[in-house]
Amino acid sequence: METQCNAGRMEFHGLGARRVVGKFDGGRISSDGGSLLLREVEERRHILKRLAGCFIDHRDGELIEHTVESLIKQRVYGMALGYEDLNDHDTLRHDALLGLLGEKEDPSGAGRRRETDQGKALAGKSTLNRLELTPEKADSGSRYKKIVADWEAMDKLLVELFLESYAVPPSEIVIDVDATDDPLHGHQEGRFFHGYYGHYCYLPLYFFCADKLLCARLREADEDPAAGCLEELARIVGQIRGVWPEVRIILRGDSGFCREEILHWCEAQRVDYVLGLAKNSRLKQAIAEELAEAQREYKSTGGPARVFRDFRYQTLESWSTERRVVGKAEYLAKGENPRFIVTSLSRQEQEARGLYEDLYCARGEMENRIKEQQLALFADRTSTHALRSNQLRLYFSSFAYVLIETLRALALVGTELAQAQCDTIRLKLLKIGAQIRITVRNVWIAFSEAYPYANLFQVVLARVQRLPLRC
Repeated sequence: METQCNAGRMEFHGLGARRVVGKFDGGRISSDGGSLLLREVEERRHILKRLAGCFIDHRDGELIEHTVESLIKQRVYGMALGYEDLNDHDTLRHDALLGLLGEKEDPSGAGRRRETDQGKALAGKSTLNRLELTPEKADSGSRYKKIVADWEAMDKLLVELFLESYAVPPSEIVIDVDATDDPLHGHQEGRFFHGYYGHYCYLPLYFFCADKLLCARLREADEDPAAGCLEELARIVGQIRGVWPEVRIILRGDSGFCREEILHWCEAQRVDYVLGLAKNSRLKQAIAEELAEAQREYKSTGGPARVFRDFRYQTLESWSTERRVVGKAEYLAKGENPRFIVTSLSRQEQEARGLYEDLYCARGEMENRIKEQQLALFADRTSTHALRSNQLRLYFSSFAYVLIETLRALALVGTELAQAQCDTIRLKLLKIGAQIRITVRNVWIAFSEAYPYANLFQVVLARVQRLPLRC
C-alpha cells in the first residue's frame, strides 16, 4: 500500500552528527523557472494565443475566471514542462510561476472568487477535462462542456507557423510523411488490433519538413498506412503554394505511401516524390546481376557491399505509367538485402546512389522527430474514450513541440543544445529551481545559484529578446 504524502517533516540519512530533515514548506518555489524562455518565445510568435483562437467559447463571459487562452497555455506549457497528466494540474495550479505563464493578473491566485480557489491561480483538472471532452456540436445550451475545437483552423495554423519560420522563401523543400503506432489504454473508440505492431493502437499520420511539424492526424489502426495521406498532402501543398507559388516540393516516404493515386496526384500537381517501393520477384529479378556482384564483393572484402541499378519499371496492374526505379543490391553477413525506391526525379538531377543514400535515407530523421514528440511531449497520452478528444490531446502535444522547436530554431543555433531533443532542452534550460516573490510592482524570480547553465540561459534569453514583440 502506497504511503500518503503529507506536509509533515521528513528525515533522511544523517550527515555525520547532523540530522537531515525536510518539509514541503518552502513557499513559492517552482522547479520550472526556465519556462520563462518559452513565455518570451510566445510573446514574439503568439503560437498559443493563435491556438486559443481555434476554439469557439460558448460560456458566459461574466461567469468564468479562466479564458480559453489561459486554459490552452496552462495545458500546453504543462506538456512542454513534462506534466502530461491532467491530475498534475490540481497541484500545479498552486504554482505562481505557472500562473505567470498563464498570464494571470494575480499569479498567486489570492483574489479568486471562491474561498476554496484562493491561492490557486490556474484551473483544476476538471475544468481542463471539460476543455478536452467538449463534443463537436456543443453550444451555449450545453450544460458543462462548451468550448469547441476547430480542427480545420488548427491544421491551418500548423502550416502557417511553418511558413512564418522562414525569413526568405526557400527554393526547395522536402516534406516527409510517415505513420506510427499509438498504443491504446483500454476499450476506446476506434479500437483495433494491428498485426504489424502486435497490439491495439491508433495509427497517427505525420507530416514534417525537416524539424517543422506540418500535420499530426490520429487515425484508427484498421486503415491502410496511406489512408488520408492524399487529402492532407493536397491541403498542405495548397496552403504552402498560396504563399510560396514557386517553391519546389519533394514528397518523401516509405513504401506504405507508394500508391498510384498519390503518385498520379504528385505528377499532376508538379510535386516530386521519392518513395519506397515494396520488393517483389520482378524487381528482384531486375537487379539479379547487381545482387550477384554485391555478393562477390562481400566475399572478397568481408564487409557490406552495395551496387545500384537505375531502370524504368511499371507494375502489371496498379500503375498507370512507367516510372523511374532505383534498386539497391546489398549483401550483408545475413545475406542479400535488396531495396527499391520510385522517384519522379531525373537521372540528370540525381544519380542512383546519391538519390538513395543521401536523399531517401535522410527520411529516417523524421522518425526521430516522431519519437521526440511521443516520448518527450506525450503525443501517445491518448487515454480518453473518444477519438475526438484524443485528437485534441495530439494537437496540444503538437503545439508543445512547435513551441520548443521554435525556441531551438530561434535561440539555440551554434550552442551546445543546437541539436538537442525536447527532453534535453527541458532538463537543461527549463527545469530550474526558482523562488517567486510577488509585490505590487514586480514579480521577482530568484533562480538557483547552483544552476550550471546560467551563462547559456542568458545567451538564449538575449537572442530571443532581440526579436520584436508581436502585436
